[in-house]
Amino acid sequence: MTELDPRFHEPPYNFAAHLGMRMVDWKEDYARFEIDLEDVHSNRHGNPHGGVHASLLDTVMGYAGCWTGDPDVQQMALTLSLNVQYLSRPLGKTFIGEGWRTGGGKSTFFAEATVKDETGELIAKGTGVFRYRKR
Repeated sequence: MTELDPRFHEPPYNFAAHLGMRMVDWKEDYARFEIDLEDVHSNRHGNPHGGVHASLLDTVMGYAGCWTGDPDVQQMALTLSLNVQYLSRPLGKTFIGEGWRTGGGKSTFFAEATVKDETGELIAKGTGVFRYRKR
């Protein structure tokens, strides 16, 4: 894992801050965010709510596709499609989301992502299609 270049660090947007997401790494075609799991993330069964998984997957895929290489030039995107596969319950206490841009063109891009915990347990996987917003 590389260290995040501080020039590209962005404070979390409001919903990400509410969930406790933090940016750990971001570079061309890749993003990594983490969430320390707390009781507030739990569903009625005491497991992390599926919306936490989906939000983390959506965020890391979106960021992976929006890298510009210039900290003064922001690129935004809208999610057109999001697929989530819930695979396991966490063994640890931290969700680690990693996303990769896998292709695309001038107006849309494709991405995939995983959510693991700090033990390496694969919790969820996702794919998405995103549309770049005009600057």
